Amino acid sequence: MCGRYSQAKDPATLAEEFDAVDATDGAWPGPEYNVAPTETVIGVVDRHPRDANGQADPQALERSLRAMRWGLVPGWADDPKVGSRMINARSDSLTSKPAFRRAVKGRRCLLPADGWFEWQKDGPGGRKVPYFITLPGGKSLAFAGLWETWRPKDAPKDTSPLISTTVVTIDAAGPLVDIHHRMPLVLPAERWKAWLDPDNDDPTDLLEPPPPELLTSFELRQVSTKVNNVKNHGPELVEESHDEPEQQGLELDLDVPATQ
Repeated sequence: MCGRYSQAKDPATLAEEFDAVDATDGAWPGPEYNVAPTETVIGVVDRHPRDANGQADPQALERSLRAMRWGLVPGWADDPKVGSRMINARSDSLTSKPAFRRAVKGRRCLLPADGWFEWQKDGPGGRKVPYFITLPGGKSLAFAGLWETWRPKDAPKDTSPLISTTVVTIDAAGPLVDIHHRMPLVLPAERWKAWLDPDNDDPTDLLEPPPPELLTSFELRQVSTKVNNVKNHGPELVEESHDEPEQQGLELDLDVPATQ
């Protein structure tokens, strides 16, 4: 976890839901019910606005939506392909892994999601069964995430950076333990401000599991094995289905730790 999720709401809807301004600059790829690593997603950040000279105003904060590539690419990386191995960041290694140490201190984000997919390993015949974990009523989840900027080392200074992100994960809790041993860190609304605060360089106390009332409100919905194939993108993927599990096109190994 987390290797696939749904992010189908448009930026205008998310901007209202997260009380943010839309700064995606037309980069939203459209509704995506089967987001896969290296695809463009929408993240929410709080930053100090800058004036025409690039000076930040420490007394002001602006919350905005940004387009990001899923799979964090550290600024020191030689090749952005390293991001494909950093779609997740374990909460217990955020301060020790070189790839995450800078981001966790001041580049934290929220990743809005309709829900995420998980594969239960002990289905019929020992096969993997996909589930969609969501909230009733269409309310967005907010994954805790980190973000970074990257430019080629020989690029001109005015080159637009690649903005990338990773999902923070924790041990599964509540009813989710019956499906998988890991889950994304889902933050309730009352923790959003503290998580996004760019001036808080020690978010350790924010890495707690979701409160029990949030965990018990999740809907765990068995869905079609069509989600196994990254070429499938439609809304039918998040609908309840009990079709026969397949062995083709299963998700990548989500438990491989970051190597950087």
